[in-house]
Amino acid sequence: MKVKKLNTVQSSLKNKDHPYMKGAWEPFYDEFEVLNLDSIGSIPKDFDGVYLRNTENQIHEPIGRFHPFDGDGLLHSIVFQNGKADYRNKFVRTEGFQIEQKFNSSKWAGLMERPGTSILPGWGAQGCLKDTSSTDVVVHAGKALTTFYQCGDGYNCDPITLDSAGKVSWAPIEGVSAHTKVDLRTGELLFFNYSKQAPYMHYGVVGSDNKLKHYTPIPLPGPRLPHDMAFTENFSILNDLPLFWDSEMLKRGIHATKLHDLPSRFAIIPRYGSADEIKWFEASPTYCLHWNNAYENGDEIILEGYFQENPEPGNYDGAPKGLERMMAFLDNHLLQPKLHRWRFNLATGKTIEERLDDKVLEFGAINQRYACKKHRYTYSMMPTKGWFTFDGICKHDHKTNNDDIYKFGDGIFGSEVCFAPRHNSINEDDGYLISIITNVNEKISACLIFDATNITAGPISTLELPHQVCSGTHATWAQMNEIF
Repeated sequence: MKVKKLNTVQSSLKNKDHPYMKGAWEPFYDEFEVLNLDSIGSIPKDFDGVYLRNTENQIHEPIGRFHPFDGDGLLHSIVFQNGKADYRNKFVRTEGFQIEQKFNSSKWAGLMERPGTSILPGWGAQGCLKDTSSTDVVVHAGKALTTFYQCGDGYNCDPITLDSAGKVSWAPIEGVSAHTKVDLRTGELLFFNYSKQAPYMHYGVVGSDNKLKHYTPIPLPGPRLPHDMAFTENFSILNDLPLFWDSEMLKRGIHATKLHDLPSRFAIIPRYGSADEIKWFEASPTYCLHWNNAYENGDEIILEGYFQENPEPGNYDGAPKGLERMMAFLDNHLLQPKLHRWRFNLATGKTIEERLDDKVLEFGAINQRYACKKHRYTYSMMPTKGWFTFDGICKHDHKTNNDDIYKFGDGIFGSEVCFAPRHNSINEDDGYLISIITNVNEKISACLIFDATNITAGPISTLELPHQVCSGTHATWAQMNEIF
């Protein structure tokens, strides 16, 4: 393989004595281009596309307490074509990133500090945060789109080279939340945002031409903390869940979450609908980070995601002083998310719920060519106990209710898997799962390719990467014909 270091980002970080600046979360500052990655096991020739992974990397000494989600977005791209793979990584050139590079220091405090702690005005529903564009990544209208979970500008780049294309032109003043959704059938992108000002949420549609087509308020009773949305062929699904900021603490400028004695609520709105067309449904109280798919079946809208059994956990036992709450909310084994199904009946207004798996699972994926359809397979990540990392993959078969599991091994952690279909595939699982793993024992990373029909057999190809990849949150897959 041909390795070329393109750049090293200037860092002022000196103190890494923090549990989320070590191990799988150790930050990294070099930008590489590697052509024709070395592989153990042949790379299949019957698929092509790009796997994009967004990660959080803290660059400068933090102002106050550090949260791993404060780190700047660092994108990783692995392009597959004709049985070969090329790798690139590059920081997202956000406005905040460029300002802090100019001064070689942090100008914004993070998630755990009060808004007034930041030196400069910032972004986000919480206020005065840096828009790191580090949470999510999708491909829409031929460009990669990165977003921030607290709402920010949204940034485009080339999905192959990762060269920056700047802010999206269509972002409303309220910003864009992470977890925008791309409908591969129509080329449309669906998005939402949220804030502390009425109406507290908006929803919009961007066309395949990358122009804003629809934008409407979703009125809520007060500030909320939605993280994801879902869509069907004709509807979009937004949520009002009972875990949100404590209103009394907000008056003091403190953004502390509280589980309120309220049901979960779901807003089902026609794709180009308005507030007066919303149908609201109630369900068991919970918090849900991620939805996997939704589809229509007669009068029903069926939604799949991860139901947290304990959305407000107690303090993390053994955490460093001052990090007890942060580490608790990062431990999925305390939150207890379980694969779950909601059925909303548009005719009766009733909700039926169903538990699909009793294991702790999150960060799910499906074959996106089955979005808005009844799918058979869900590929979930298996969270590490005590940490925001993943140590295995679980393939759930909804027809047989059986699970196939692959564990990475001690000290090895994987990124969110994505499904890459084979050329001319017929069956839903006829393709590959792709993940980037970090081996903290050897301080190395690699890209793993699994045959999606048999993940228990382990990876069929292992592609060596030039450095250890810092952990992060989300990834996406795009076919070459979806880019060009």
